[in-house]
Amino acid sequence: MLWRRFSGEPLHVPVKSAVEEAIIRETTAGYKLKVCIGTDSQVKHTETEFATVIVFLREKHGGFMFISNDKSRQPFTIKERMLLEVAKSIEIAFELCDLFNRYDVDMEVHADINTNPQFKSNEALREAMGYILGMGYAFKAKPDAFASSCCADKMVN
Repeated sequence: MLWRRFSGEPLHVPVKSAVEEAIIRETTAGYKLKVCIGTDSQVKHTETEFATVIVFLREKHGGFMFISNDKSRQPFTIKERMLLEVAKSIEIAFELCDLFNRYDVDMEVHADINTNPQFKSNEALREAMGYILGMGYAFKAKPDAFASSCCADKMVN
């Protein structure tokens, strides 16, 4: 996956290295960090575009994020697409979790799934929650899942 900053500048090192550099830089500057990972997608004609974000929150001092986009021409049901979003978030969380443990950084996985049963995305809630919690990660769904429903949502072209 290719990663970039919010400014559009590509990360010139693997994402794991960039995350570790960011953690060291921010904690050395005295910030307490929390990281939220989320993915959102948008279907356009025959293509589904995904955006995955790693959001770094500096306690009481704003934040920043790294972004990765990819596309698929495979058709998905709403449930399949929601679970694929969660899988993309878990994949990056799994890749980075040893860093978060080593540097004592709290991490949450955010799912762009509505907790209200009236919304179609809700049919994936149980499986997504089980998947994320089963991996041992903290879980947030809408309306609390800002990494996926706000940050990643803005990064899907």
